[in-house]
Amino acid sequence: MTKRRLAAVASLALASAVVLAGCAGTPAADEATSEAPAEDYYPVTVTDLAGNEVTIESADSVAITDNRFFQLAADWDLPVTVAPRDLMSPNNPLADDEKILNIGTHGEPDFEKVVAADPDLIINGYRFSEENAQGMKDAAPEAAFVDMNAPDDVTVDDYVVESLTLMGEVFNKKDEAKALIDEFHDALKTAKDAYDPETTVMGLITSGGEINYSNPVDGRGASIFFSLLDLTPALDSEGSENHTGDSVSLEALAAANADVFMVLDRDAAVGEGEATPALELINSSAALATVPAVVNKAIYVFPGDYYLTEDVFAYIDVLNGLAKVFKA
Repeated sequence: MTKRRLAAVASLALASAVVLAGCAGTPAADEATSEAPAEDYYPVTVTDLAGNEVTIESADSVAITDNRFFQLAADWDLPVTVAPRDLMSPNNPLADDEKILNIGTHGEPDFEKVVAADPDLIINGYRFSEENAQGMKDAAPEAAFVDMNAPDDVTVDDYVVESLTLMGEVFNKKDEAKALIDEFHDALKTAKDAYDPETTVMGLITSGGEINYSNPVDGRGASIFFSLLDLTPALDSEGSENHTGDSVSLEALAAANADVFMVLDRDAAVGEGEATPALELINSSAALATVPAVVNKAIYVFPGDYYLTEDVFAYIDVLNGLAKVFKA
């Protein structure tokens, strides 16, 4: 725990002690200042990220398919009864929770598990969009359906704020949501302050033992941070949203002379068998040996499970990690 957090905890404990001492023997005051119990919170009406007004009668049984909120569900101890556990990070305690019926993956979801769970609330999005979204609705037609997919023109920063705020409203966790938003913005500011626009950055994806290009506009992994930090691309070539990146010759990548490499190691999350780590692949490449990013060891590799999480916790980790690379 950082000194800042320790100080915050100590201050909170002292403040709590003063409040408790002042309110001793006044149960009416305690009752007035306590947070409303969950059973008294519902029904609640929210507007989801697709703009739909949704009334949630209860949240005793929750289906969640959007991987950007799996860790949030674990941290907030949400009553998840059905989810695609195959898409969860192995670091998430829900991944091995057999009490949660497993839909599988978005490729071949087992909607019968949703029928069996009979959830009263569905948190849906990302890989479970379009046809899979309809499958979820058909499997639990009486459940409140909250769409976590925002319009394409919503910025990453706005999405983080809006999605966490919505989850706080849905689950009566507004304070927790605000704390996460604040932590995200602190990390964002730290990374921005550490970055010099003269520093050129290139996004890469390692997949199947290959080093591929991740473009700064919509490339998997890297583009989010180009957008958040207004990074200067070393190579501004067009590309795709392909989850394995785009095939560009190593010679072309080297010619761009990137000062920093930002690398998504897809094999670390979903690779089969023993995969060569991204850092080892890049450092052992003769074609990239003279690139400033390699020479100066200015290579940032995303957390190993980033491809599976892509959530606010991962964003915070990446922003803090990039800040260290930029400062160095």
